[in-house]
Amino acid sequence: MKKKRRLIILGIIAAALFVIALFAYFMINSIVINDTDQYIYDIGSIDSLEKADCVLVPGALVYDDESLSLILKDRVDYAIAIYEAGKAGKLLFSGDHGQTDYDEVNAMMDYAIAQGVPEEDIFLDHAGFSTYESLYRARDIFCVSDVIIVTQAFHLPRAVYVARALGLDAAGVNSDPREYANATYDAVRESLARVKDFFYVNVFLPEPTYLGDTIPIYGSSDETHDKG
Repeated sequence: MKKKRRLIILGIIAAALFVIALFAYFMINSIVINDTDQYIYDIGSIDSLEKADCVLVPGALVYDDESLSLILKDRVDYAIAIYEAGKAGKLLFSGDHGQTDYDEVNAMMDYAIAQGVPEEDIFLDHAGFSTYESLYRARDIFCVSDVIIVTQAFHLPRAVYVARALGLDAAGVNSDPREYANATYDAVRESLARVKDFFYVNVFLPEPTYLGDTIPIYGSSDETHDKG
């Protein structure tokens, strides 16, 4: 009887914990989405955007031939449109360049230069290994105060929420001109990432993988370029 009673109690506790976790999951996702809705724009409404220090593009998949995946190409195209509209004088490409044979940021820069963006207006963050790290480093390494973040709709609420929680005056522009493969997977993964980053910015505030000397966004971008 004691063993049976213990199992019942453990089952009740487990069920209660599951309900609490599920409630927290939905509540946090709701907070992140609702708190950032007023700061998110479509490309057609960029005239309403306030000018910012830079347009930040979070990295995404780059292929072996250094071409951009569609999801990343769309981000960079929209960022260039915002830059050309005069809403920011600099582009900050932040992504994964933690290995010699994988480089998101130089691929983005090469593409942007091919579209006519001057190299001196492009800053590269080679250690933007996550959304949280990209925005933390934008603030602490690149001395960004005002930022326009360009990414897809599923990702924007978290990116803008993290930025604003870190003290940046952030707006986001939705770069969704098409349907993407794996949309359901991305949506589920993103809903979990919102919970993780909610606790990162409100509780733990971990430092990024790398910090270092400041490279102000209003200065020279040369120091961020590692290709001759």
